[in-house]
Amino acid sequence: MHNEQRARLAAARLADEAAEQGLLDVACGSADSPFGPLFVAVTRRGLVRLSYPERAVDEELDELSRMVSPRILHAPKATDEVRRELDEYFARRRRAFDVPVDLSSVSGFRRRILGATARIPFGSVRSYRDVAASAGNDRAVRAAGNALGSNPIPIVVPCHRVVRTGGALGGYTGGLDRKRRLLQLEGALSAPLPV
Repeated sequence: MHNEQRARLAAARLADEAAEQGLLDVACGSADSPFGPLFVAVTRRGLVRLSYPERAVDEELDELSRMVSPRILHAPKATDEVRRELDEYFARRRRAFDVPVDLSSVSGFRRRILGATARIPFGSVRSYRDVAASAGNDRAVRAAGNALGSNPIPIVVPCHRVVRTGGALGGYTGGLDRKRRLLQLEGALSAPLPV
């Protein structure tokens, strides 16, 4: 066995042990998806970050370090449950995520928007106004859009299910093609929606 392989195995054992003993605030890994590898980060409270491949891992780690904790370690075993549920979702065998979500890096109205969005059922869509109303202010449509645009946990907190009043897709952090594909996967998009 080469020194590099030994070092990787030792690092993996250290990460697993740190996670098991509760010495780790944020564990990260990746999950396969039809869009490429997704960055996954979990805390003791739940899934704290899920991001698409074009977002640099260094950016994610810097942000998590500032907003959650600098005690971050690459510990893929700790993200197994999230990966399993995502695999099932993309294979159309899962309609709701059971992994707990950690929104500790989000506060105020933005947090209420993400909470309302998390309650949108699989295969359904809601308007930005509907989500704003569910969060307590039906006139805060633009604020709802901004909150959804910076959703730290897309797919699991299903911001792709939020569309403009009248049915147009609106925007999406992962791009409109991904939004369309996710809505098609869920059966919420039988005919193309206007952009």
